[in-house]
Amino acid sequence: MKLADLTHGLNLEVRSGHDRLDREVTGGYASDLLSDVIARAAEGDLWITLQTHVNVVAVASMKGLCGVVLVNGREPAEETIEKAQSEGIPILVSKLPAFELAGRLYRLGLRGREPK
Repeated sequence: MKLADLTHGLNLEVRSGHDRLDREVTGGYASDLLSDVIARAAEGDLWITLQTHVNVVAVASMKGLCGVVLVNGREPAEETIEKAQSEGIPILVSKLPAFELAGRLYRLGLRGREPK
């Protein structure tokens, strides 16, 4: 499934990475703890979080995530958008809470991974 399909299907607002929405989304991960995402998210995952600071971009880039969705209508800090643009990380915004967004992604066929 392409990131653009999810963006349109779930009315996500794009804050960075407009030119990267052709990325393939291979899974999903939801967490607000950066160390948890570092330990468990997989390359190609779409990360759901409420964190808006610049470190989100560093983690997404390091892990090779296809993008980040900020929930509850949270907006990224300006420095976060700038860093995401330079790193090529799509940042999307949803008005939905994390639980609701994860459920909709699941209904569209996106899955997480079993812990190792």
